[in-house]
Amino acid sequence: MINEPAARLNMVEGQLRTNKVTDEAVLDGFLTTPRERFVPSHLRGIAYVDDDIPLGDGRVLIEPLVLARLLQLAEIGKQDKVLEIGCATGYATALLAKLGASVVAVESNPALAVAARGNLAALNLRNVQVQEAPLDAGWRAGAPYNVILVNGGVAEIPAAISDQLAEGGRLVTVTEGSAGPSEARCGCAVLMTRAEGKLSSRPVFDATVEVLPGFARRPAFVF
Repeated sequence: MINEPAARLNMVEGQLRTNKVTDEAVLDGFLTTPRERFVPSHLRGIAYVDDDIPLGDGRVLIEPLVLARLLQLAEIGKQDKVLEIGCATGYATALLAKLGASVVAVESNPALAVAARGNLAALNLRNVQVQEAPLDAGWRAGAPYNVILVNGGVAEIPAAISDQLAEGGRLVTVTEGSAGPSEARCGCAVLMTRAEGKLSSRPVFDATVEVLPGFARRPAFVF
């Protein structure tokens, strides 16, 4: 029998705090959010491993360290309005809800959207909306957003999503690398910001994350 609170503490102290995650609000979110609730029941025993956990249909719960560093990079404040692209079962959504003022979470998979709503309701998180829609369109009805988390890998950040970023806003995600045959290539976490109406982007740390539906690299045209 897994001692889940102990496993959660070990994740925070052993995986996160020792690997450049220093934001106490982010660490507290991971410590108080039951990750085991957001994984398939037969995988609850490995909910706290430092690895992606498959959710089915090619989707994953990304590894805690990558998610924690992305959230820290976003510098989410209590007044921030947040958009999450690809909420899956709602784990990152729950963390975002504890960090920001409100969260709109977009999910294209109907079964995952249902699971996310149930998980978030069970945790009594009332500042979240889960919207079922194509991931690569974001949720324009609620724009602009102070923070956008693309919760998975992307070949590039589409203008349809970056256009929803507010002045002074931060967008974080993982861009895929160009080498290797699979869609889960070695990539890089990036931070995109908007200042004086202009977007800029910079790489921050190496990471590998499964590419989200609709965000894969398009095949190059060959004569």
